[in-house]
Amino acid sequence: MNIYSSRPVVLCLSGHDPSGGAGLQADIEALLAQGCHAAPVVTALTVQNTVNVRDFRVLDREWVLAQADAVLSDSTVAAVKLGMLGSLEMVDTVVELLQAHPHLPMVCDPVLRAGGGGRLGKDEVGYAMRERLLPLATIATPNLPEARILAELPDGSADECAEKLLPFCQHLLITGGHGDEHEVHNRLYSRDGSRHTFTCYRLPGSYHGSGCTLASTLAGRLAIGEELVSAVQTALNYTWRTLRDAEQLGQGQFVPRRLPLDFCS
Repeated sequence: MNIYSSRPVVLCLSGHDPSGGAGLQADIEALLAQGCHAAPVVTALTVQNTVNVRDFRVLDREWVLAQADAVLSDSTVAAVKLGMLGSLEMVDTVVELLQAHPHLPMVCDPVLRAGGGGRLGKDEVGYAMRERLLPLATIATPNLPEARILAELPDGSADECAEKLLPFCQHLLITGGHGDEHEVHNRLYSRDGSRHTFTCYRLPGSYHGSGCTLASTLAGRLAIGEELVSAVQTALNYTWRTLRDAEQLGQGQFVPRRLPLDFCS
């Protein structure tokens, strides 16, 4: 029997998307492409497709804790990625879990809306994530609409939202894909005052699962030991390529084509 050295394991807590475009399947595909192994913990079941979200149901906290504990008691986890939580109780559940493992780098993707605009949790869930989860995160990766919800600034700029949110988190990446400028500006803010702006050409169309792809890729890069700013750049570049090669698998948004790095140049 051949014994292989293990790939870094990334614990993913997020929702299940039956269309396969976002949620845990996006996490699994993106992490596989980085040379990592995804350990998916289901926090919620959704009824959605590439057009929009129809409904969702958050799992009982006991089931979520049992899933995570089964993984953590068996495997050496290198990083954690958070996606859809969906309820205040689930925020509390994940906080309890993370406080027991404070050494793990954690990427928080504050999923409050699907790509088609459907709600995946009330705004109060976002406020709870801001107050309780962001302080535990290595980095949060909201898009600008999500950052505005978290910061309670309906018309705030990325800079204004960052000023409001940085007291809660160490690093903040606000993505600019929801604008209409020719170039996309993705802005990384750090509590020490450093800032980085990453620009890329805006692709036509809209995409289902782009935020999940970015956050899970970033978690994978951190899991393999890449330095944070470099990991952000790598994750943004990879995500852009998955959008460039996206497929229209349904009647709505395009689905990122999350191929391994060797096939996504």
